[in-house]
Amino acid sequence: MGLLVTSSLVQATEITVSAAASLTNAFKEIAQNYQAQYPGAKVALNFGASGALLQQIAKGAPVDVFASADQETMDTAEKQGIVAAADRRDFVKNTLVLIAPADSKFSFRQLSDLNQAEVKRIAVGNPASVPVGRYTQHALEAAKLWTALEGKIISTQNVRQSLDYVARGEVDSGFVYATDAAIMKDKVKVVFEVPLSQLITYPIAKIRASTNSEEAKRFIAYVLLPQSQAILSKYGFQKP
Repeated sequence: MGLLVTSSLVQATEITVSAAASLTNAFKEIAQNYQAQYPGAKVALNFGASGALLQQIAKGAPVDVFASADQETMDTAEKQGIVAAADRRDFVKNTLVLIAPADSKFSFRQLSDLNQAEVKRIAVGNPASVPVGRYTQHALEAAKLWTALEGKIISTQNVRQSLDYVARGEVDSGFVYATDAAIMKDKVKVVFEVPLSQLITYPIAKIRASTNSEEAKRFIAYVLLPQSQAILSKYGFQKP
C-alpha cells in the first residue's frame, strides 16, 4: 500500500504545448531543460502549422500552451475565447527568406526573378493555415506577383515541408523563415531576405481551458527566461 501512495505522490504533471513548426528544434531543447529543472514536470510537444494547431484546440484537443508564428492566429484564438489577452506574450521574432537548393544554378536577386520561365515550382505554405504562407502572399502581392506566380506554387502544410521540398530539390525555390534555412545550411542556400511591411513576431499563451494552469504559466515564464532566450537565439530567432 505504501508503494502505491508513494507512486501517486511523484506522478508527473504533464502539459501539452502546441507550437508552430518553425519552433521544433528550439522548443525540444527548451522542454528538455525545463524537465531537467523541474523533475516532476513533463512537456508533451505538438508541432504543426499555427492555423492547423488552433483548429485542433478549437475542436477540443487537450492543449495547455499555444505558441503561434503570427499574431493573426493568436488574435483568432483570443476572439474565440481560447486564450485571454492578458495571458499573451510576444517572445521572439523572425524573418522571411527565399531559399533554393544548395546546388541551384538559378540567379535570384529579387522577387520578380521568380517569373523566369525556367522556374517551374515554388514551395509556399498554404496561406489559409500557415503563417509563413500568409507572409509570403503579402510580400508577393505587394510586388504584384502573386497572381502571376500562382501556377508555379506548390502548397505545403507547414514551413518545414517547404524546407524539405527545397532541400530534396523537388522545387526550384521556397519561402521559409531564416531560422528554418539555418538548420539545413548544407542542403539549402538563402537567396535573400524578403522585405515585409510587418514584423514577424511569435506570441505564446496559456489555453483558458487548460487543466494544468499553473504548470502552463510556469512553462511560459521559463520560455521568457534568459537561458531559454539564448537557446532561441542559437537557432536564429531574435528578441521581439
